[in-house]
Amino acid sequence: MTNPPGALSESKDEPTLKRVMGPWLLLLFIVGDILGTGIYALTGQVANDVGGVVWLPFLVAFVVALITAFSYLELVTKYPQAAGAALYTHKAFGIQFFTFMVTFAVMCSGITSASTASRAFAANFAEAFDLDLSTGIGITLLGIAFMLVVAAINFRGVGESVKVNVLLTCVELSGLLIIICIGMWALGIGEGDFSRATEFDTGDRTALGGVIAATTLAFFAMVGFEDSVNMAEECKEPSRIFPKVLLIGLLFTGLIYVLVSITAIALVPPDKLGEGDTPLLQVVEAGAPGFPIGIFAFITMFAVANTALINMLMASRLLYGMSRQHVLPPQLGRVHRTRRTPYVAIGFTTLLALGLITVVGEVPQLGGTTALLLLVVFTVVNVAVLVLRKDTVDHKHFRAPTVLPVVGAISCAFLATPFTDRNPDQYAIASVLLAIGVVLWFVNYLINKKLGVKAELRPEFLGEDGVPPGPMN
Repeated sequence: MTNPPGALSESKDEPTLKRVMGPWLLLLFIVGDILGTGIYALTGQVANDVGGVVWLPFLVAFVVALITAFSYLELVTKYPQAAGAALYTHKAFGIQFFTFMVTFAVMCSGITSASTASRAFAANFAEAFDLDLSTGIGITLLGIAFMLVVAAINFRGVGESVKVNVLLTCVELSGLLIIICIGMWALGIGEGDFSRATEFDTGDRTALGGVIAATTLAFFAMVGFEDSVNMAEECKEPSRIFPKVLLIGLLFTGLIYVLVSITAIALVPPDKLGEGDTPLLQVVEAGAPGFPIGIFAFITMFAVANTALINMLMASRLLYGMSRQHVLPPQLGRVHRTRRTPYVAIGFTTLLALGLITVVGEVPQLGGTTALLLLVVFTVVNVAVLVLRKDTVDHKHFRAPTVLPVVGAISCAFLATPFTDRNPDQYAIASVLLAIGVVLWFVNYLINKKLGVKAELRPEFLGEDGVPPGPMN
């Protein structure tokens, strides 16, 4: 059958994605994506909601993320394709429009996360070089320039991008270990007030209400593990290595977050910790005044840079996977002949990120919007696991205990509702982004109608090398 004019080639001549990620690269990818902007930039905002028990919302967010991770493990080992949550949604429910909106929500979550990181990078850049950028215009311009650099790295190739991720993960982890060491030193010499870690200050809210509200923001710090499933086509033996690597990565980062947040509140009072976008810099200044603050500002910059890089990688690869199945316009699936990267998808996601950096700006609202979008997606994924239990595959895969997807769906759905006292601006931002998705879906429908192409996600349509395995009966 001849391809319609303008459709992507489905032959062996079409360049495909490289399988370059083994277990160690995957672990660093997961750890590097979870660590980063959330803990470095939003610890103070969480403290504003709960006071001294700043560690508790991070712990609750970790538990919710861990429960949902089991659902992802079952699905990614069952269907190791690049499309991730969108693939699972389509296989479970088979509704074209619903599949597309889940796809777009996941993509937007990556872009809002990367935009959050770019603003945090710019704020720490200003601190490192003692720049007066109080007007906000300078922060925006720095954030834009940073995002363009991320796009260039992404275009060069996933192999290069993952190598950069290894370096940045080591740097951001070193920054958090410095905070923990400062806390241990303060505890050993009797400095700091560790009793603050048990004190609630939730303002007009009840203690439970404050923790729930703070968890909706702290959840942003725990997302990232879901990005890894969208790299499945570039990972070696995903069905075998994903379960162990993902659980190790989550447990490690959860422990780091609790220790860092306890240290932060012991050394800096919650009202002061909540001032500005660089809370951990205040912790270093209070606990180790002799430590070169400029060096830690640079560490923070590298940490949030890693968040941006990995999320933009995820967003572009997700668009690539969906385009290959004609759920998105076919141009988004084009792969560069020499770099073998989805260059059109990279350009599209970068433009959306630049718009968010320019128009929205505020770090808490971008981070909260990321968590909101992903909580909705996680609800759908947890339900999809149960629906797809009736679908069998011809290889061994991980199976989550049935109770976990049920609890995961309920908890994620609740945290996405207004009952958690979430800032209304986050719903507005998410609505605008999803409205763009509705327009793009309609455009794609017209393109498919003109080309005579039917949009349908089928895991067997993506073969081992990223192209169709052959004619279908």
